[in-house]
Amino acid sequence: MGDNDNLTLLFVDDEPSILSALRRLFRPHGYRIMMAESGAAGLEILEREAVDLVISDMRMPEMDGATFLKHVRQRWPEVMRILLTGYADITSTVAAINEGEIYRYISKPWDDNEIVLVVREALERRRLEEENRRLSALTLRQNEELKELNAGLEQKVSERTAEVRAALNELKKTFITTVQVFSGMVELRAGPVGAQLAGHGRRVADHARNLAKRLDLSDADVQTVMLAGLLHDIGKIGLPDGLLDKPFNNLSADHRALVMKHPVVGQNILMSVEKLRDCALLVRHHHELYDGSGFPDRLSAMAIPLGSRILAVANDYDALQIGTLVQRPLRADEALTFLIDNRGKRYDPQVVDCFAQLLAETGKKAVTELPIRCLQLRPGSVLSRDLNHRDGYLLLSRGSVLTKEIISQLVKLESTEQQPYTLYIKQEEV
Repeated sequence: MGDNDNLTLLFVDDEPSILSALRRLFRPHGYRIMMAESGAAGLEILEREAVDLVISDMRMPEMDGATFLKHVRQRWPEVMRILLTGYADITSTVAAINEGEIYRYISKPWDDNEIVLVVREALERRRLEEENRRLSALTLRQNEELKELNAGLEQKVSERTAEVRAALNELKKTFITTVQVFSGMVELRAGPVGAQLAGHGRRVADHARNLAKRLDLSDADVQTVMLAGLLHDIGKIGLPDGLLDKPFNNLSADHRALVMKHPVVGQNILMSVEKLRDCALLVRHHHELYDGSGFPDRLSAMAIPLGSRILAVANDYDALQIGTLVQRPLRADEALTFLIDNRGKRYDPQVVDCFAQLLAETGKKAVTELPIRCLQLRPGSVLSRDLNHRDGYLLLSRGSVLTKEIISQLVKLESTEQQPYTLYIKQEEV
């Protein structure tokens, strides 16, 4: 209970009985309690007192809870916000969620145990966010100091690895916080690239986790793939400034050589953490290519860990769209076409096919068609675009229904001419 002595709660409600009930409920937990009978009074308290969390009623005269919490978010964004309502007012609740960005809303009459638990979780989240901000600022400061050193790349990697391990020791009480700090380090590195990379690790992790589930990996392996998705670029923390915002295909040979070290550097960083050793191996091999032309070990096909084959697809799908792989950022449908055109070369065909199905099913592909190769066609599918021969003449017109015989002829044409064809199929038919 003593841990809560320095935490302040503010209750805002126009009913004194509600304020008294909340005070009686939370006082035994050691919190410092403050109360206000209107939104205006609550804002006055916030102007002069340090408050950690606010619980506000929705229905109040003059200023309702949604408006009050919107003011709190704008002026004191670090204060956690909870909405208390006894009315089925969806419009007001949505306004509080969207404009006040509340943490939770709780209906009256509340359950004592539930509201106490919600407050505890909200304050813990606030503590973790503050810790993350502190560590992020520390990391940025340390990176600025490292810029002044004239040591070579290997020395920089060694020193920054030591800093990462030091940060890990500080965060050993919360494993998930450690992963979040790791994941955000590269995205926090630089100015122009920051906007491009923001959320890249999270998007790769989400795609990789969904793929791993669809491919029937065990729960433990799904977790490992997800963590590897978050941390796959951690080795880039030692790269010279200015490389992160350049497409890989546009780099000079020397700069490519530097970038190609990051999977091994990432593995070395993560190997020091026992719980991350499995995902460290996936990080090492996430740039291996299915045909054996990748790096760092030039593994091919099934010799590449399945988790790394999954990461290759998820990572490149996002990298293509943010412009860090090819010369210009691609649209989502163009990125998927790139994956399909490179199945069997860069990517595991089974993983690409599974990913295409996932995008179609979950609606992440914002168009009503799906690019697909001849070998994956099914009878009954309907073309959404004309199919032209490479010499320019029409092979099949839009709206054509594909039969078993037509599909067989297309496969033979691909084999004879050694020319892959991408067909666009109406998504509802896939």
